[in-house]
Amino acid sequence: MCEHCTRRQFFGVSAAGGMMLASAATWPYAWASAAPAARPRGKSRICVIFTGEPQPEDRNWGADQTQVKAMKARLAKAEKDLGNIELVIGNSRSPEETEALMNEAGPDAPVLATNVQNFAMTRVIDPVLKSGRPMAVFSLPASGHDWMYAPRWLRAGHRVALLPSSDLDELERALRLLRVIPMMRQTRILLFPPARGTEPAQSGEQVKKVLGSEVLAVEEKLFDEKINNADEAAVKAEFDAWANGAKRIIEPNQEDIMKAARVSVALQSLMNEQQADALAIGTCMGWLPKGFPCLGFTRLRDRGIPAACEGDMDSTLTMLLFQYAFDKPGFQGNATFDTSKNALWTAHCTAPLKMDGADGEEAPYLLRGHSEVGGSGCVPEIQYRLGQTITRSKFVNLDTILASTGKIIEVPEQSVHACRTQIVTEVRDAAKMAANWSSYLQTEDAMTLLHRVVVYGDHMQSLRHLANLMGFQVVEEG
Repeated sequence: MCEHCTRRQFFGVSAAGGMMLASAATWPYAWASAAPAARPRGKSRICVIFTGEPQPEDRNWGADQTQVKAMKARLAKAEKDLGNIELVIGNSRSPEETEALMNEAGPDAPVLATNVQNFAMTRVIDPVLKSGRPMAVFSLPASGHDWMYAPRWLRAGHRVALLPSSDLDELERALRLLRVIPMMRQTRILLFPPARGTEPAQSGEQVKKVLGSEVLAVEEKLFDEKINNADEAAVKAEFDAWANGAKRIIEPNQEDIMKAARVSVALQSLMNEQQADALAIGTCMGWLPKGFPCLGFTRLRDRGIPAACEGDMDSTLTMLLFQYAFDKPGFQGNATFDTSKNALWTAHCTAPLKMDGADGEEAPYLLRGHSEVGGSGCVPEIQYRLGQTITRSKFVNLDTILASTGKIIEVPEQSVHACRTQIVTEVRDAAKMAANWSSYLQTEDAMTLLHRVVVYGDHMQSLRHLANLMGFQVVEEG
């Protein structure tokens, strides 16, 4: 999005390197170097506690041996399928055994606890509550009455999510959400200053304190070197992939596509070299002389690496939460409403091709010029799936998740107004949603008010569970 800027002003930022460094000279974060120290990355450990003794199959409140065996088999499958978690599983019949299992799992391991014997959990779980560790409670029907204490523990200030269900797939959901917490602690975010968004999210110190994630600023000259030294064969391959894969190429010429392809290759090289997990670029609209980063952002998101426009740290963190929890990328965009259709639009000039995840199919796309700079440059116009349910969200102030759901009802064959990639989604009450839009946010910054992140699927319940585990709140929009 361009706010009150002309095409001439955009092209006039050819001295952006100096301008960026001046504005970032007092940036409080560490600066990324050309050769960062290696970072050890291990699997996220999760402590799984079965509380009490299995019960007879034909009587008592509790889980029997067959049910316990089925739960352990489903946990083993999830551990294998997810690939980035390590489960430490054991039985506990006393607080001392709970403490021993927690020690074995390590000081940062969140906990998944499940009922096996009636009231066993309430007898053995106190060490978890005192430790402050996040805990998901899974409870089969008739496995005991302990489930009803989980909401009480939550109201008492503990980080607890309750999943009472006969569906053993809920065990995988619990593991997906629990792994977010240790994964965020291992996260490195690269930022081309300035950062934007809510005030807490702009602070590297606050991000580190709340989430454990590291924010590193990047000097423009470091990236300029990446562009100048980009592997020519890789640039040509990127050019060919975009040009040959497009349904149509409308405004961009060969030079436009080649410049965008070069930036894409340079961005991927930068992220690999810096061992980074996410990216935010605060002056992306000033990059046109060197090539817009939009194609590169698409490639990164398709690889599971969130990349946010306009330095939006709230959107960066939102995309990270979704990526870690659901293995799905996010479409960060601006909002606009059509109450005559009870609809909310989302539009931006960069978006993932693989909204179903890295192993999913690519959506069809056009190659377009950027709509706000006279059709110059090269950006993708991606045509998303009609009828798809989506979740629209934004993690703000490091403590609140704004969220809503919708269904895609329109996607243009070729966009005219606004940013290139567009979806029109039917929502519950567009008029109410528009009237209350961003009323929770105490800011007048247009970008912070406008942006939301769209992800395929209805994830509202999972977001509520995640908020309970991480000590956040959910505000449902609309």
